[in-house]
Amino acid sequence: MTDTTSSPDFPALDERDLVLPDAALLEPRSVPDHAPRILLLYGSLRERSYSRLLTEEAARLLERMGAETRIFDPRDLPLPDSVSPDHPKVQELRALSTWSEGQVWCSPERHGNITGVFKSQIDWLPLEMGGIRPTQGRTLAVMQVSGGSQSFNAVNSLRVLGRWMRMVTIPNQSSVAKAYQEFDEAGRMKPSAYYDRVVDVMEELMKFTLLVRGRSDYLVDRYSERRQQAEAHRIAVEKSLADARSAEGR
Repeated sequence: MTDTTSSPDFPALDERDLVLPDAALLEPRSVPDHAPRILLLYGSLRERSYSRLLTEEAARLLERMGAETRIFDPRDLPLPDSVSPDHPKVQELRALSTWSEGQVWCSPERHGNITGVFKSQIDWLPLEMGGIRPTQGRTLAVMQVSGGSQSFNAVNSLRVLGRWMRMVTIPNQSSVAKAYQEFDEAGRMKPSAYYDRVVDVMEELMKFTLLVRGRSDYLVDRYSERRQQAEAHRIAVEKSLADARSAEGR
């Protein structure tokens, strides 16, 4: 590492890479004119999957609120690392995540946690691919369904994943207990306090997505990464100059 440009008060801080937070920089460079793009993921392959039914209900609400939605079907998605990332289902998932401006994650709670079906989807999403980050800066709402009494284990795990994937996870969440009682034969959610909470969560997700999109690059910009990039650039410049001097001396 090269020497930092520091001050006596902050000897460990490289002032060259410090950008003071500025409210003016929160103004978007351009305001998107398309509908908010929301990707929804669910975590069960059962024929009557309650996480899928809840996800479909959420998508209907989001579309009613003005969003464009897409639901990823996890069937035929291979286990992580079992095939090349060129696999069509992997490419489909990654493309949808890149397309999205916000996401909804819904998993059943199984053995006190999220399902393997759901985790596999997240494990196929890299933090970065080809300079593009398919999750960073996107908004996220988390939901879960349970076969028994209400629990929050799955949504808590989803929040950990969302933070790890550097997403803006909204405060509200949905946990539907005894989910088999909450949907009719057609797969539509019945009126209930659970349904009202789903409306709350989707409403909040839309508000946060409208707030964040157009500003996400600035919101997730980090000093440590600016420092790493600047250091890599300085090393490249020094090497280029050294190569040029070496060539001149031949």
